[in-house]
Amino acid sequence: MKAKLTGLAVLLLVILLAGAYSVLSKGTETTEITGYVGGEKIGLLEDEEVQKVIREKYGIEIDYSRAGSIEMVTEDHTGMDYLFPSSQTALELYEEQYGSPVKSEIVLNTPIVLYARAAVTDALLEEGIAWEENGSCYVDMEKLAACIEEGKAWADIGLSELYGNVTVATTDPTKSNSGNMFAGLLANTLYGGTVGEANVEEVLPRLQTIFRNLGYMESSSSDLFDQFLKTGIGAKPMVAGYENQLLEFSAENPDTWEQVKDDIRMMYPSPTVWSSHIFIALDEKGANAVEALLDEEVQRLAWERHGFRTGIGGSAADTGSFGVDGVAREVTRVMNMPGAAAMARIIEALQ
Repeated sequence: MKAKLTGLAVLLLVILLAGAYSVLSKGTETTEITGYVGGEKIGLLEDEEVQKVIREKYGIEIDYSRAGSIEMVTEDHTGMDYLFPSSQTALELYEEQYGSPVKSEIVLNTPIVLYARAAVTDALLEEGIAWEENGSCYVDMEKLAACIEEGKAWADIGLSELYGNVTVATTDPTKSNSGNMFAGLLANTLYGGTVGEANVEEVLPRLQTIFRNLGYMESSSSDLFDQFLKTGIGAKPMVAGYENQLLEFSAENPDTWEQVKDDIRMMYPSPTVWSSHIFIALDEKGANAVEALLDEEVQRLAWERHGFRTGIGGSAADTGSFGVDGVAREVTRVMNMPGAAAMARIIEALQ
């Protein structure tokens, strides 16, 4: 009898252990998804704490290939579970070509800004092209566009040490979102309001002239920002990018930032446009990642470590934590981008 009870106890223990193993194994199983991502979000996706939350709470591993926001819409999507561009325009262009995706959601936001060396910012302030307000620097887009369009030299605004004309280096607007959004912002500025399909032709010749004068353009926002930091005032006096890029750089490289922060300025175009980073799920596997990216902990890390605005209304909870001067607590001078049809025409004209 005792032997039977012992055997039964061993059997029950084996069953319990097998069940526990099954539950634990199930809990650690992960599903890998892959897709195209804009370069400015790679730091977030490679953040070990972000990966841990997404893996342990949602059972997802996010793999990616880097591509420009416009480029990823036109690329072959075979084997891809998602697209993660940086604008509503990319989603609208996708929907025009392929119809509605399985799911789409804005998960991150950051405004388009201008980066410049201190001497360039000081010259813009002196010329009345830029001004300071509540500790932040703003650039009058009409005045800046006029300088570029008229072919004013840097020397004409007090920067005789710089060669050539006043320009803003951007990424290729036919491939990358930051360049695309800056093109849309310039089109609105030249028109004097939000450009639509009915009036976009009026500004295209002027827009083509401006971009023709820019010369070689990077295809990635992260590459352009990296070149701005490394090559100095002579190569890229002023560039267009995302606000989060400098915030992320200062958080990830505090020692380097301490060395260069006195010579780098962030300026908000007035008006500017929001870059809304939309996760586009191409299948059900991709759709499962939306909830993970909207997780409260992931959203907190997206702001504190990578500078993406995730607060209500685009407000920033603690701008001082980055050690970057001039970060606007709220971005209020914002206008809408041209619609998808107008942007498609702008892309075509700038190719």
